[in-house]
Amino acid sequence: MWKKILLSPWTAVVTLAFVLAVRTLDPAFVESVRLRYFDTLITSKAVTVSEQIHVVNIDDAAIEKYGQFPFPRNQYADIIGDLNNRGAGVIVFNIFMPDADRFAQDSVLAKRLQTSTVILPHMATNDTVKAAYAPFRPGVSVIGDGLPGIAYSNIQPNVKALNENTIGIGIANTLPEIDGVVRRIPQVITVGEQVYPAISLETLRVAAGDPSFQVKVSGGSVEAVRIPKFGKVPTDSYGRVWVDWSSRPQEHSLADLPKDFQGGIVIVGLTARGLNNPVATARGEVYPHYLQASVLDTMASGTNIVRPDWADGAEILAIALIGIVLLFFTRWIYVGLATTVILAVGGVVASRYAFADFLFLFDATAFTAGTILVALHAYGVKFVSEFLQKQAIKKQFAGYCSKEVVEMLQKDPDLIKKGVRKDVSVMFSDLRGFTPIGEHYGDDVGGLGKYMNGYMDAISRPIMDNNGMVIKYVGDASMHIHGAPIEDPNHARTIVKVGLEMLDAVDAYTKEMEAQGLPPAAMGWGCNSGIGFIGEMGSTDRHGYDILGDMVSTAARLEARCKAYGVLAIIGAETYNRTADDFFYLYLDNLQPKGKTVADAIYTVLRIKGNQDAYAKARDTHNKMHELYRMKKFDAAAILCEEELPGKFSGQMDKYYKMWVERCAFMKLQDLGDTWNGEFIAHEK
Repeated sequence: MWKKILLSPWTAVVTLAFVLAVRTLDPAFVESVRLRYFDTLITSKAVTVSEQIHVVNIDDAAIEKYGQFPFPRNQYADIIGDLNNRGAGVIVFNIFMPDADRFAQDSVLAKRLQTSTVILPHMATNDTVKAAYAPFRPGVSVIGDGLPGIAYSNIQPNVKALNENTIGIGIANTLPEIDGVVRRIPQVITVGEQVYPAISLETLRVAAGDPSFQVKVSGGSVEAVRIPKFGKVPTDSYGRVWVDWSSRPQEHSLADLPKDFQGGIVIVGLTARGLNNPVATARGEVYPHYLQASVLDTMASGTNIVRPDWADGAEILAIALIGIVLLFFTRWIYVGLATTVILAVGGVVASRYAFADFLFLFDATAFTAGTILVALHAYGVKFVSEFLQKQAIKKQFAGYCSKEVVEMLQKDPDLIKKGVRKDVSVMFSDLRGFTPIGEHYGDDVGGLGKYMNGYMDAISRPIMDNNGMVIKYVGDASMHIHGAPIEDPNHARTIVKVGLEMLDAVDAYTKEMEAQGLPPAAMGWGCNSGIGFIGEMGSTDRHGYDILGDMVSTAARLEARCKAYGVLAIIGAETYNRTADDFFYLYLDNLQPKGKTVADAIYTVLRIKGNQDAYAKARDTHNKMHELYRMKKFDAAAILCEEELPGKFSGQMDKYYKMWVERCAFMKLQDLGDTWNGEFIAHEK
């Protein structure tokens, strides 16, 4: 009973509960993954250059022009005056000045501030501040109960002359997320009982000419901030807005300013080497005033990115509901798998749609991961259940190799699980004349299956008797290797020997079938030797022992050419070179198989069915024919194929000589160069 319970797919409810618990507790890892996903959404928007926001960089060229930084503050005054003369509307002078100017020029800058629309930064801090004067603060209207925003102990203001003479000052603090990346900028902060605006919000207030800004609060959570002229700016509960990187400011060097800013907002900031530290953002490292530029443009245009307060609850509820639905559908394998894919992909698609059309941020990572984990649990249980049932038929593996090999693999599974580069020999075989066999049986599928099983038994027995490994059966074809997983230093000789034994086995099987009035069976095979990559290959769910390599594809090409050459076997050059003295070979061609760039010699091996001396003498004539062919004496070569060679070798090569007569006639018509050495390029596999 317990086994049945543990193997039920419904135990995936435990995984679902775990996923819900983790998402509800929202540990740092989960939050970090969610934020990274939001990065991909935010940075996926097409980038446009703002028409209203300009960034002026105090870069290396500016340092070279104005001298050592910080500049005397009378130079700051001149810079502000120059920006005004060039049509700047509001100037955000993003340089914090909490200490008196070493050149005693604060009064000059303060006088310039009285006649210019300039916003300065100041910094919120939890350290003790020694300033004896109150920091600049515009009017604010807090609607609701509680103090809004993120709380700090103090504000470090600019020097008193600047603090009292500028039109606006805003908080320049950034607030990194848990992974150290800045994605949201606080628009309001609280110090004691006072509320202060961020520099971006303060800039909008000054640009609108409003004396104050508004904050809507509910239970201490910020719902929105508002500048009447620009409307409501939605924020999260801490008063933060998401940075939208699709807006990029127009960039200028302080040393090379445009003639006319056309009333735009101009943000001045440091980019010179060693003077300012960029901050980590979803777009990579950027300087702080670029953050302000992006926030300003999105707030001014009203295209704010929003993460609704109810998003977390909705996402958790969606995981719970979809998990239950998925568990129901996993009762059917393919329906459940299709449902898993649809839900996993659909969560991402829906999330991207919500952002693309409404600028809503919804997390697809927890939803998709939860869906996949629940499905993996359900199907993992199914897999274990089926695996236990299939243990009873484990002996089926013996159909691919000998009993000794099976026992060896059971003792050391790494022999097939770990891939190796190894010198082996590989053979492909194929049933010849399947059409009449199929026509004989017609709709008798059972009879055809019995016939084919008998054929496969006949060709497999020599493989197993010689410790080979059947890699695969594909219909009426097979592929096997020698030299792995069992070591065989003479694998090239073994594979040719096995090939001849397979031909003998098929002949014996044919006699049995003909005695029963059934069609004869015949086969063809091709083999090759060399280095291959051997091991367990395939997909995660379906894999097996296999071999890859150039020598494998060559062997397959050779087997496919057997019918074209009219022979039962074709042996690659490497196998021949290793076994030239062990078997009776005949040279066939200098073939460049399809897909290869180099031609190589190919051979066939014959079973001697008559007088061995007669075979040897006939081979001399065969070789002479090929010498004439290579000398481009095609007519003479064809005469030997027509008059002297037919009937030799017990008639085993008669189809080949008939084909070679046609080859000679074809080659006579070709424009062969002086370097031609008998090679033939195959245009078919």
